[in-house]
Amino acid sequence: MAQQTDSYGAKDIQVLEGLEAVRKRPGMYIGSTGPTGLHHLVYEVVDNSVDEAMAGYCSRIDVALLPGGGCEVRDDGRGIPVERHPKYPDMSAAEVVLTVLHAGGKFGGQGYKVSGGLHGVGVSVVNALSSRVEVEIDRKGTRHSMEFIDGGRLDVPLHPIGESPEGRTGTTVRFWPDSSIFDDLTFRATTLLERFQMMAFLNKGLEITFADRREDPDAAPTVFRYDGGIIDFVSHVNASKDSLFDKVGYFEQVEDTQEVEIAFQWNTGYNADGLHSFANGINTTEGGMHVEGFRKALTNVVNRYARGKNLLKEKEENLQGEDIREGLTAILSVRLQEPQFEGQTKAKLGNVSMRSLVERATNERLTDWLEENPNEAKAIVTKSTQAARARIAAQSARAATRRKSALDGAGLPGKLTDCSSRNPAESELYIVEGNSAGGSAKDARDPRTMAILPIRGKILNVERARLDKMLKNTEVGALIQAIGGGVGEEFDVSKARYHKVVLLADADVDGSHIRTLLLTFLFRQMRDLVEAGMVYIAQPPLYSTEVGKSKVYLKDDAAKAAFLAEFPNHKAEFQRLKGLGEMDATELWDTTMDPDKRTLLQVTVDQAAIADEVFSVLMGDVVEVRKHFIQTNAKDVRFLDI
Repeated sequence: MAQQTDSYGAKDIQVLEGLEAVRKRPGMYIGSTGPTGLHHLVYEVVDNSVDEAMAGYCSRIDVALLPGGGCEVRDDGRGIPVERHPKYPDMSAAEVVLTVLHAGGKFGGQGYKVSGGLHGVGVSVVNALSSRVEVEIDRKGTRHSMEFIDGGRLDVPLHPIGESPEGRTGTTVRFWPDSSIFDDLTFRATTLLERFQMMAFLNKGLEITFADRREDPDAAPTVFRYDGGIIDFVSHVNASKDSLFDKVGYFEQVEDTQEVEIAFQWNTGYNADGLHSFANGINTTEGGMHVEGFRKALTNVVNRYARGKNLLKEKEENLQGEDIREGLTAILSVRLQEPQFEGQTKAKLGNVSMRSLVERATNERLTDWLEENPNEAKAIVTKSTQAARARIAAQSARAATRRKSALDGAGLPGKLTDCSSRNPAESELYIVEGNSAGGSAKDARDPRTMAILPIRGKILNVERARLDKMLKNTEVGALIQAIGGGVGEEFDVSKARYHKVVLLADADVDGSHIRTLLLTFLFRQMRDLVEAGMVYIAQPPLYSTEVGKSKVYLKDDAAKAAFLAEFPNHKAEFQRLKGLGEMDATELWDTTMDPDKRTLLQVTVDQAAIADEVFSVLMGDVVEVRKHFIQTNAKDVRFLDI
């Protein structure tokens, strides 16, 4: 046993001064140094401007990506204060905000009533992780400027540079992320647009513009402004769905320093995951107290209404929450002074007082809304009753599936070639399209850790089917049995038999359709598996070519271009691979399955509302909307990691 020592004292506690701590452990402050962390820098700066809007002082935020990799955020708020700071007399308040962690107007003081920035870590972290930051402040008729370099070192102190144009007030921040911190400095315009659109929805009347000026300095901006706020958000999410009625319901309630607003509309679909919640503008993907309050009150109110109007007979059981939420799209947005965020990703709201406010507001206001809109109310109850019948039918089908599997031994589908390991952490399930490819994959795999499940043809489109119909589909049944964690509301990720579920389909149109059908199924019926980061897409090569007597495989057009750059005199033709069946077992292992060489794309759901909308568009009934989406996003399709 190692000898213990008592020399652990004050001298062993290292104090990292100011922003040095952020540069030493950036992941603690922005999550990662990959694309997520890079985009987080933009959100931090924009969140400050949104806080000004929430406080009623800002009506417009302009964001631009600049040539040379920078980003500019400009608002028409009050402007950061420029006077000397009482606690730091040698510094202006603006310098304190940019160089001291957790400084700002949101921590006490009378600057803000509510704020989303409490969740964030502030513009000082952006400064710490940038090679250069420029700040301009318009306040009380004067424009001030200051500059920082090398991760937050003051280069040009705050000084007046002239009059503000036409009485303008506000703050402009330009920053260039540091290449020694981030793996890649390329901002993705689509990611930023999605976030800004969501922010505009959540802040009624706030105008957010976004321009990508990296290649074209005169690029026209995209403008988001929603005078209906979250009512427009619900209409937008439901645009690709068939609404049960035209009206979007809405109510709000304010008590002391807390406020709640809810917008809702049902559609004819079967998805029960259409509730998207936010606290101070932050997407609470793991729910929390506000969601609990809404769900409980929604179930009570609809049951009470149905009984009162005799739409539910005495002998009939109460409708369950999942029955009522089937086809519901709802945006629940709360604001409060001191939010407590919990959970692994700080995406769950823990304030108990918010549960009772949301529950009270829903009980009162939703009851009134149902009474005032009897046709819509009746449609909701009718749909919920049909969902209840389907749920009972699905339970019977599930029970039959379980009985059958208990009788035939291990309860695993016959077509599954399982791995020998019983440790889910190292086990991988390859879902392979087609029997010929399934044969190659079986021969190619590492039998200890890799299981193969061939899927024949296209599985059922679960976006257009209820669970009872799904469970009768052979391919879906095999998938549920193989993964082993159950399905739908009962799905338990801790019981999954594999911690990597890999979709292996051809690189052609049919293959991508099958991949999307499988992703839709996993997103709708095993959502926790996706959110736990256990779903992957294999990337078989697109091309092969001969070099001497050996065959070389190239993943995509970029790999082909890199190959030609390295071998400019290469004369052999490039074969485009149509299917996995064209490769023998050795080739499939070398290119796609060998853990040392393969490239797997991890499927993530960062913003569930957007993923929900994308699946509805791609797999729903409205052809025009689907066509428009595909045309608009075709150039970004390699990023489609929904």
